Amino acid sequence: MKKIDAVVKPFKLDEVREALSEIGVSGLTVTEVKGFGRQKGHTELYRGAEYVVDFLPKVKIEIVVADNMVEQALEAIVKAARTGKIGDGKIFVTSVEQVVRIRTGETNESAI
Repeated sequence: MKKIDAVVKPFKLDEVREALSEIGVSGLTVTEVKGFGRQKGHTELYRGAEYVVDFLPKVKIEIVVADNMVEQALEAIVKAARTGKIGDGKIFVTSVEQVVRIRTGETNESAI
């Protein structure tokens, strides 16, 4: 099993969720986060004063999938989240050793 963390632009969340749903991903966790990469933030004007926004709003989507679904999930996320502009985000894939569904006690792939 693999855990996929995708950090994407907030307005792309619904498209990513729908793309994952279409390939059979049944659950995900979404967190509102802030950060920066190559964008390095930007400058804004508020009430006549200029200030730097160092951290840009993003959403972090977390899913756990079976090993045989990883490539399909990655393709779905990339296709749905890509705008072609800087700041589209990143995807991180890590191994998951064990999963337990608290309600039923199911473990590993049956608990996903």
